[in-house]
Amino acid sequence: MLRKRGEVLYEEGDTVVALIGEYGWDHNILFVFERDGALTVLIEWLERYPLTADPEDPDRFHFPDRGLYPGESLRFLRDAEGRVTGADLSGIVFARRPGPEEGDFLDSDLARITDLDPTIRLDVRYAGENNFMGTAFYQVADAFLQRPAAEALARAHAALGDHGYGVIVHDGYRPWRVTKMFFDATPEHQRIFVADPASGSRHNRGAAVDIELYDLATGEVQVFVSGYDEFSERAFPRYAGGTSEQRWLRELVRQVMEREGFDVYEHEWWHFDYGAWERYGIQNVPLHRIGEGDPAP
Repeated sequence: MLRKRGEVLYEEGDTVVALIGEYGWDHNILFVFERDGALTVLIEWLERYPLTADPEDPDRFHFPDRGLYPGESLRFLRDAEGRVTGADLSGIVFARRPGPEEGDFLDSDLARITDLDPTIRLDVRYAGENNFMGTAFYQVADAFLQRPAAEALARAHAALGDHGYGVIVHDGYRPWRVTKMFFDATPEHQRIFVADPASGSRHNRGAAVDIELYDLATGEVQVFVSGYDEFSERAFPRYAGGTSEQRWLRELVRQVMEREGFDVYEHEWWHFDYGAWERYGIQNVPLHRIGEGDPAP
């Protein structure tokens, strides 16, 4: 049910609620949401347009007489079972994108990792070009986790400090659309290193973190058996190669993180899932919008 100032606007079975979601492509998303009692769309992050329902067609809505689409309409498409599959804007069909999962999930509370301990270093690879895709996906070089996971990471960072090391975070919460871009661009034989967007990533839930270590005394980044985001067997947590020191560091990280409730991913020594990851739903909010009061795009 949707409410406005205490007034019930729509029940879950209403047509408007069934239309809310995301449509289109990663590079051109049409957001459909409710705002101030009206079905509203946002195209290419430019301007919000409140729509007016067509009295003769419950799946057709009209744009206002202003902006880029005066006099045009948006018609939602359905399959044989009546499920909404897309939206047609003047002959251009925006396919419906996967929406939030159904289930009894915990409320999301994404916490900025460095707010818990500013000595945790950030090297957010997907905010720049130093990553396996060679392009930036985030507008800000920041990292968030669900609060219990962030607190556990801060404890692990403190424990590693007893050994002379600190945590470097490469990635935490990751919007679903970024996971989809990774998957689509990765060759099939290497997809064990990227999550399937059909089921979502634990990063999408804010319950996974990618880390390395730095030396507290010198600040130097430590060298492991493989590099971060290396798509090879050297990335496996049980890979037998490398030096004794590199394998010892890898095992140290794993033991400390496991004591704080994390589990290492079987194909990536740097990737740790928080134990209760399945209790959180998949999210698609961009990093630069986390914490804003209005959840609409």
